[in-house]
Amino acid sequence: MSSRVPYTKIKMTSILTRTFRNLSITSTWTIKSSVRPLSCSSQLLTPAVQTKTKKTLSKPNVKNIVVVDGVRTPFLMSGTSYKDLMPHDLARAALKGLIHRTNIPKDVVDYIVYGTVIQEVKTSNVAREAALGAGFSDKIPSHTVTMACISSNQAMTTGFGLIASGQYDVIVAGGVELMSDVPIRHSRKMRKLMLELNKAKTLGQRLSLASKFRLNFLTPELPAVAEFSTSETMGHSADRLAAAFSVSRAEQDEYALRSHQLAKEAQEQGFLTDIIAFKVPGKDTVTKDNGIRPSSLEQMSKLKPAFVKPYGTVTAANSSFLTDGASAMLIMSEEKALALGYKPKAYLRDFVYVSQDPKDQLLLGPTYATPKVLEKAGLTLQDIDVFEFHEAFSGQILANFKAMDSDWFAQNYMGRKSKVGTPPLEKFNTWGGSLSLGHPFGATGCRLVMAAANRLRKGGGQYALIAACAAGGQGHAMIVEAYPK
Repeated sequence: MSSRVPYTKIKMTSILTRTFRNLSITSTWTIKSSVRPLSCSSQLLTPAVQTKTKKTLSKPNVKNIVVVDGVRTPFLMSGTSYKDLMPHDLARAALKGLIHRTNIPKDVVDYIVYGTVIQEVKTSNVAREAALGAGFSDKIPSHTVTMACISSNQAMTTGFGLIASGQYDVIVAGGVELMSDVPIRHSRKMRKLMLELNKAKTLGQRLSLASKFRLNFLTPELPAVAEFSTSETMGHSADRLAAAFSVSRAEQDEYALRSHQLAKEAQEQGFLTDIIAFKVPGKDTVTKDNGIRPSSLEQMSKLKPAFVKPYGTVTAANSSFLTDGASAMLIMSEEKALALGYKPKAYLRDFVYVSQDPKDQLLLGPTYATPKVLEKAGLTLQDIDVFEFHEAFSGQILANFKAMDSDWFAQNYMGRKSKVGTPPLEKFNTWGGSLSLGHPFGATGCRLVMAAANRLRKGGGQYALIAACAAGGQGHAMIVEAYPK
């Protein structure tokens, strides 16, 4: 684990009107960057209106793949209303909600793919268990993928590939995570002893093994959001990243407040139409996300650092919280969707996956993926009408902004001639993001795509770009194109 990077203090005349000065970084990176002032104004809820039709990204002799629609359960803080459920319960609810929303005949679906991160050992192929529970035919194959926070992105693109290659026409893709009940294991020594006891055939063998037992064998192994390769927690890495790019505590708190305020306005104005009501067995019906809690900069500033103590800048208020939830999307070839009488919401276009150093660039996936997917699609940053980026931490988002706006970083770390630029805030996560809506690891990717598709339809835009970082130093980006009205 690397040593802590010195922190640079930034004087701010006004939090909502300041801009970053050019900064010289004393750690791994030395960059010059600037970020436009943030704003919590409700103006950001109004997407940019498309004034003229741009070229379509349809390619000759290549199938157009569309999103018919998508849903998600309300995303809830772990330990709340979903705490007594299992992951397949949430995934089943999302699948049933998708069936109800789209009226898709169950026998029309060719294949089901789900993403998840922390697997329940009893339902390791949660896609299959959820599909059977939702009433899909046992003749429909289902499998589960995992790729950290971009697991449902991987589920979507797996479905994309199955359709593009001509294997199938109708795919359901989604993701689920239940952080309220994560697997807690016995220690390795205790597991070994128990397995050996199970094989013992005589009383003497059992007594001999029992004599090896020690009280410290009972110490459980708790899961942690940490890198296996570096043993560093993601929060600690986010704190170092924020320091390396001179992102201050105040800036992180301001961005987090923006996320919560925009999510609250989107919730109140009925923009989050991908949410389905879910009757929790034995409890009330859940209809909305419960992690949206706008506070104040004054209250947020009182929180202590959560990871790098006592001088860190990442806190509970500017980090995404542990979340339970599930999502599901209906993906088809355009030809099949039209034949079935559907009016799709959007096209899924070019996408990329990237990987980089999991130690010092763990959360920079969007910086690396964005220029690659734009080039692949033949677009520029200015062509994009809607941006939906996963918000793991405020510091992660703002550090990516600085990296994306730095020629020096592009040239020295990305092998590029120039920077890609920073997404305009008036187009960026204007209905909130993972900091406020929540982040069920395996389900967020589908939420990003549906938020992008719905924002395009509401605002009249044509292109959206979604991007996300993930554990392991990986990342994903995709272009979503609005379906013509």
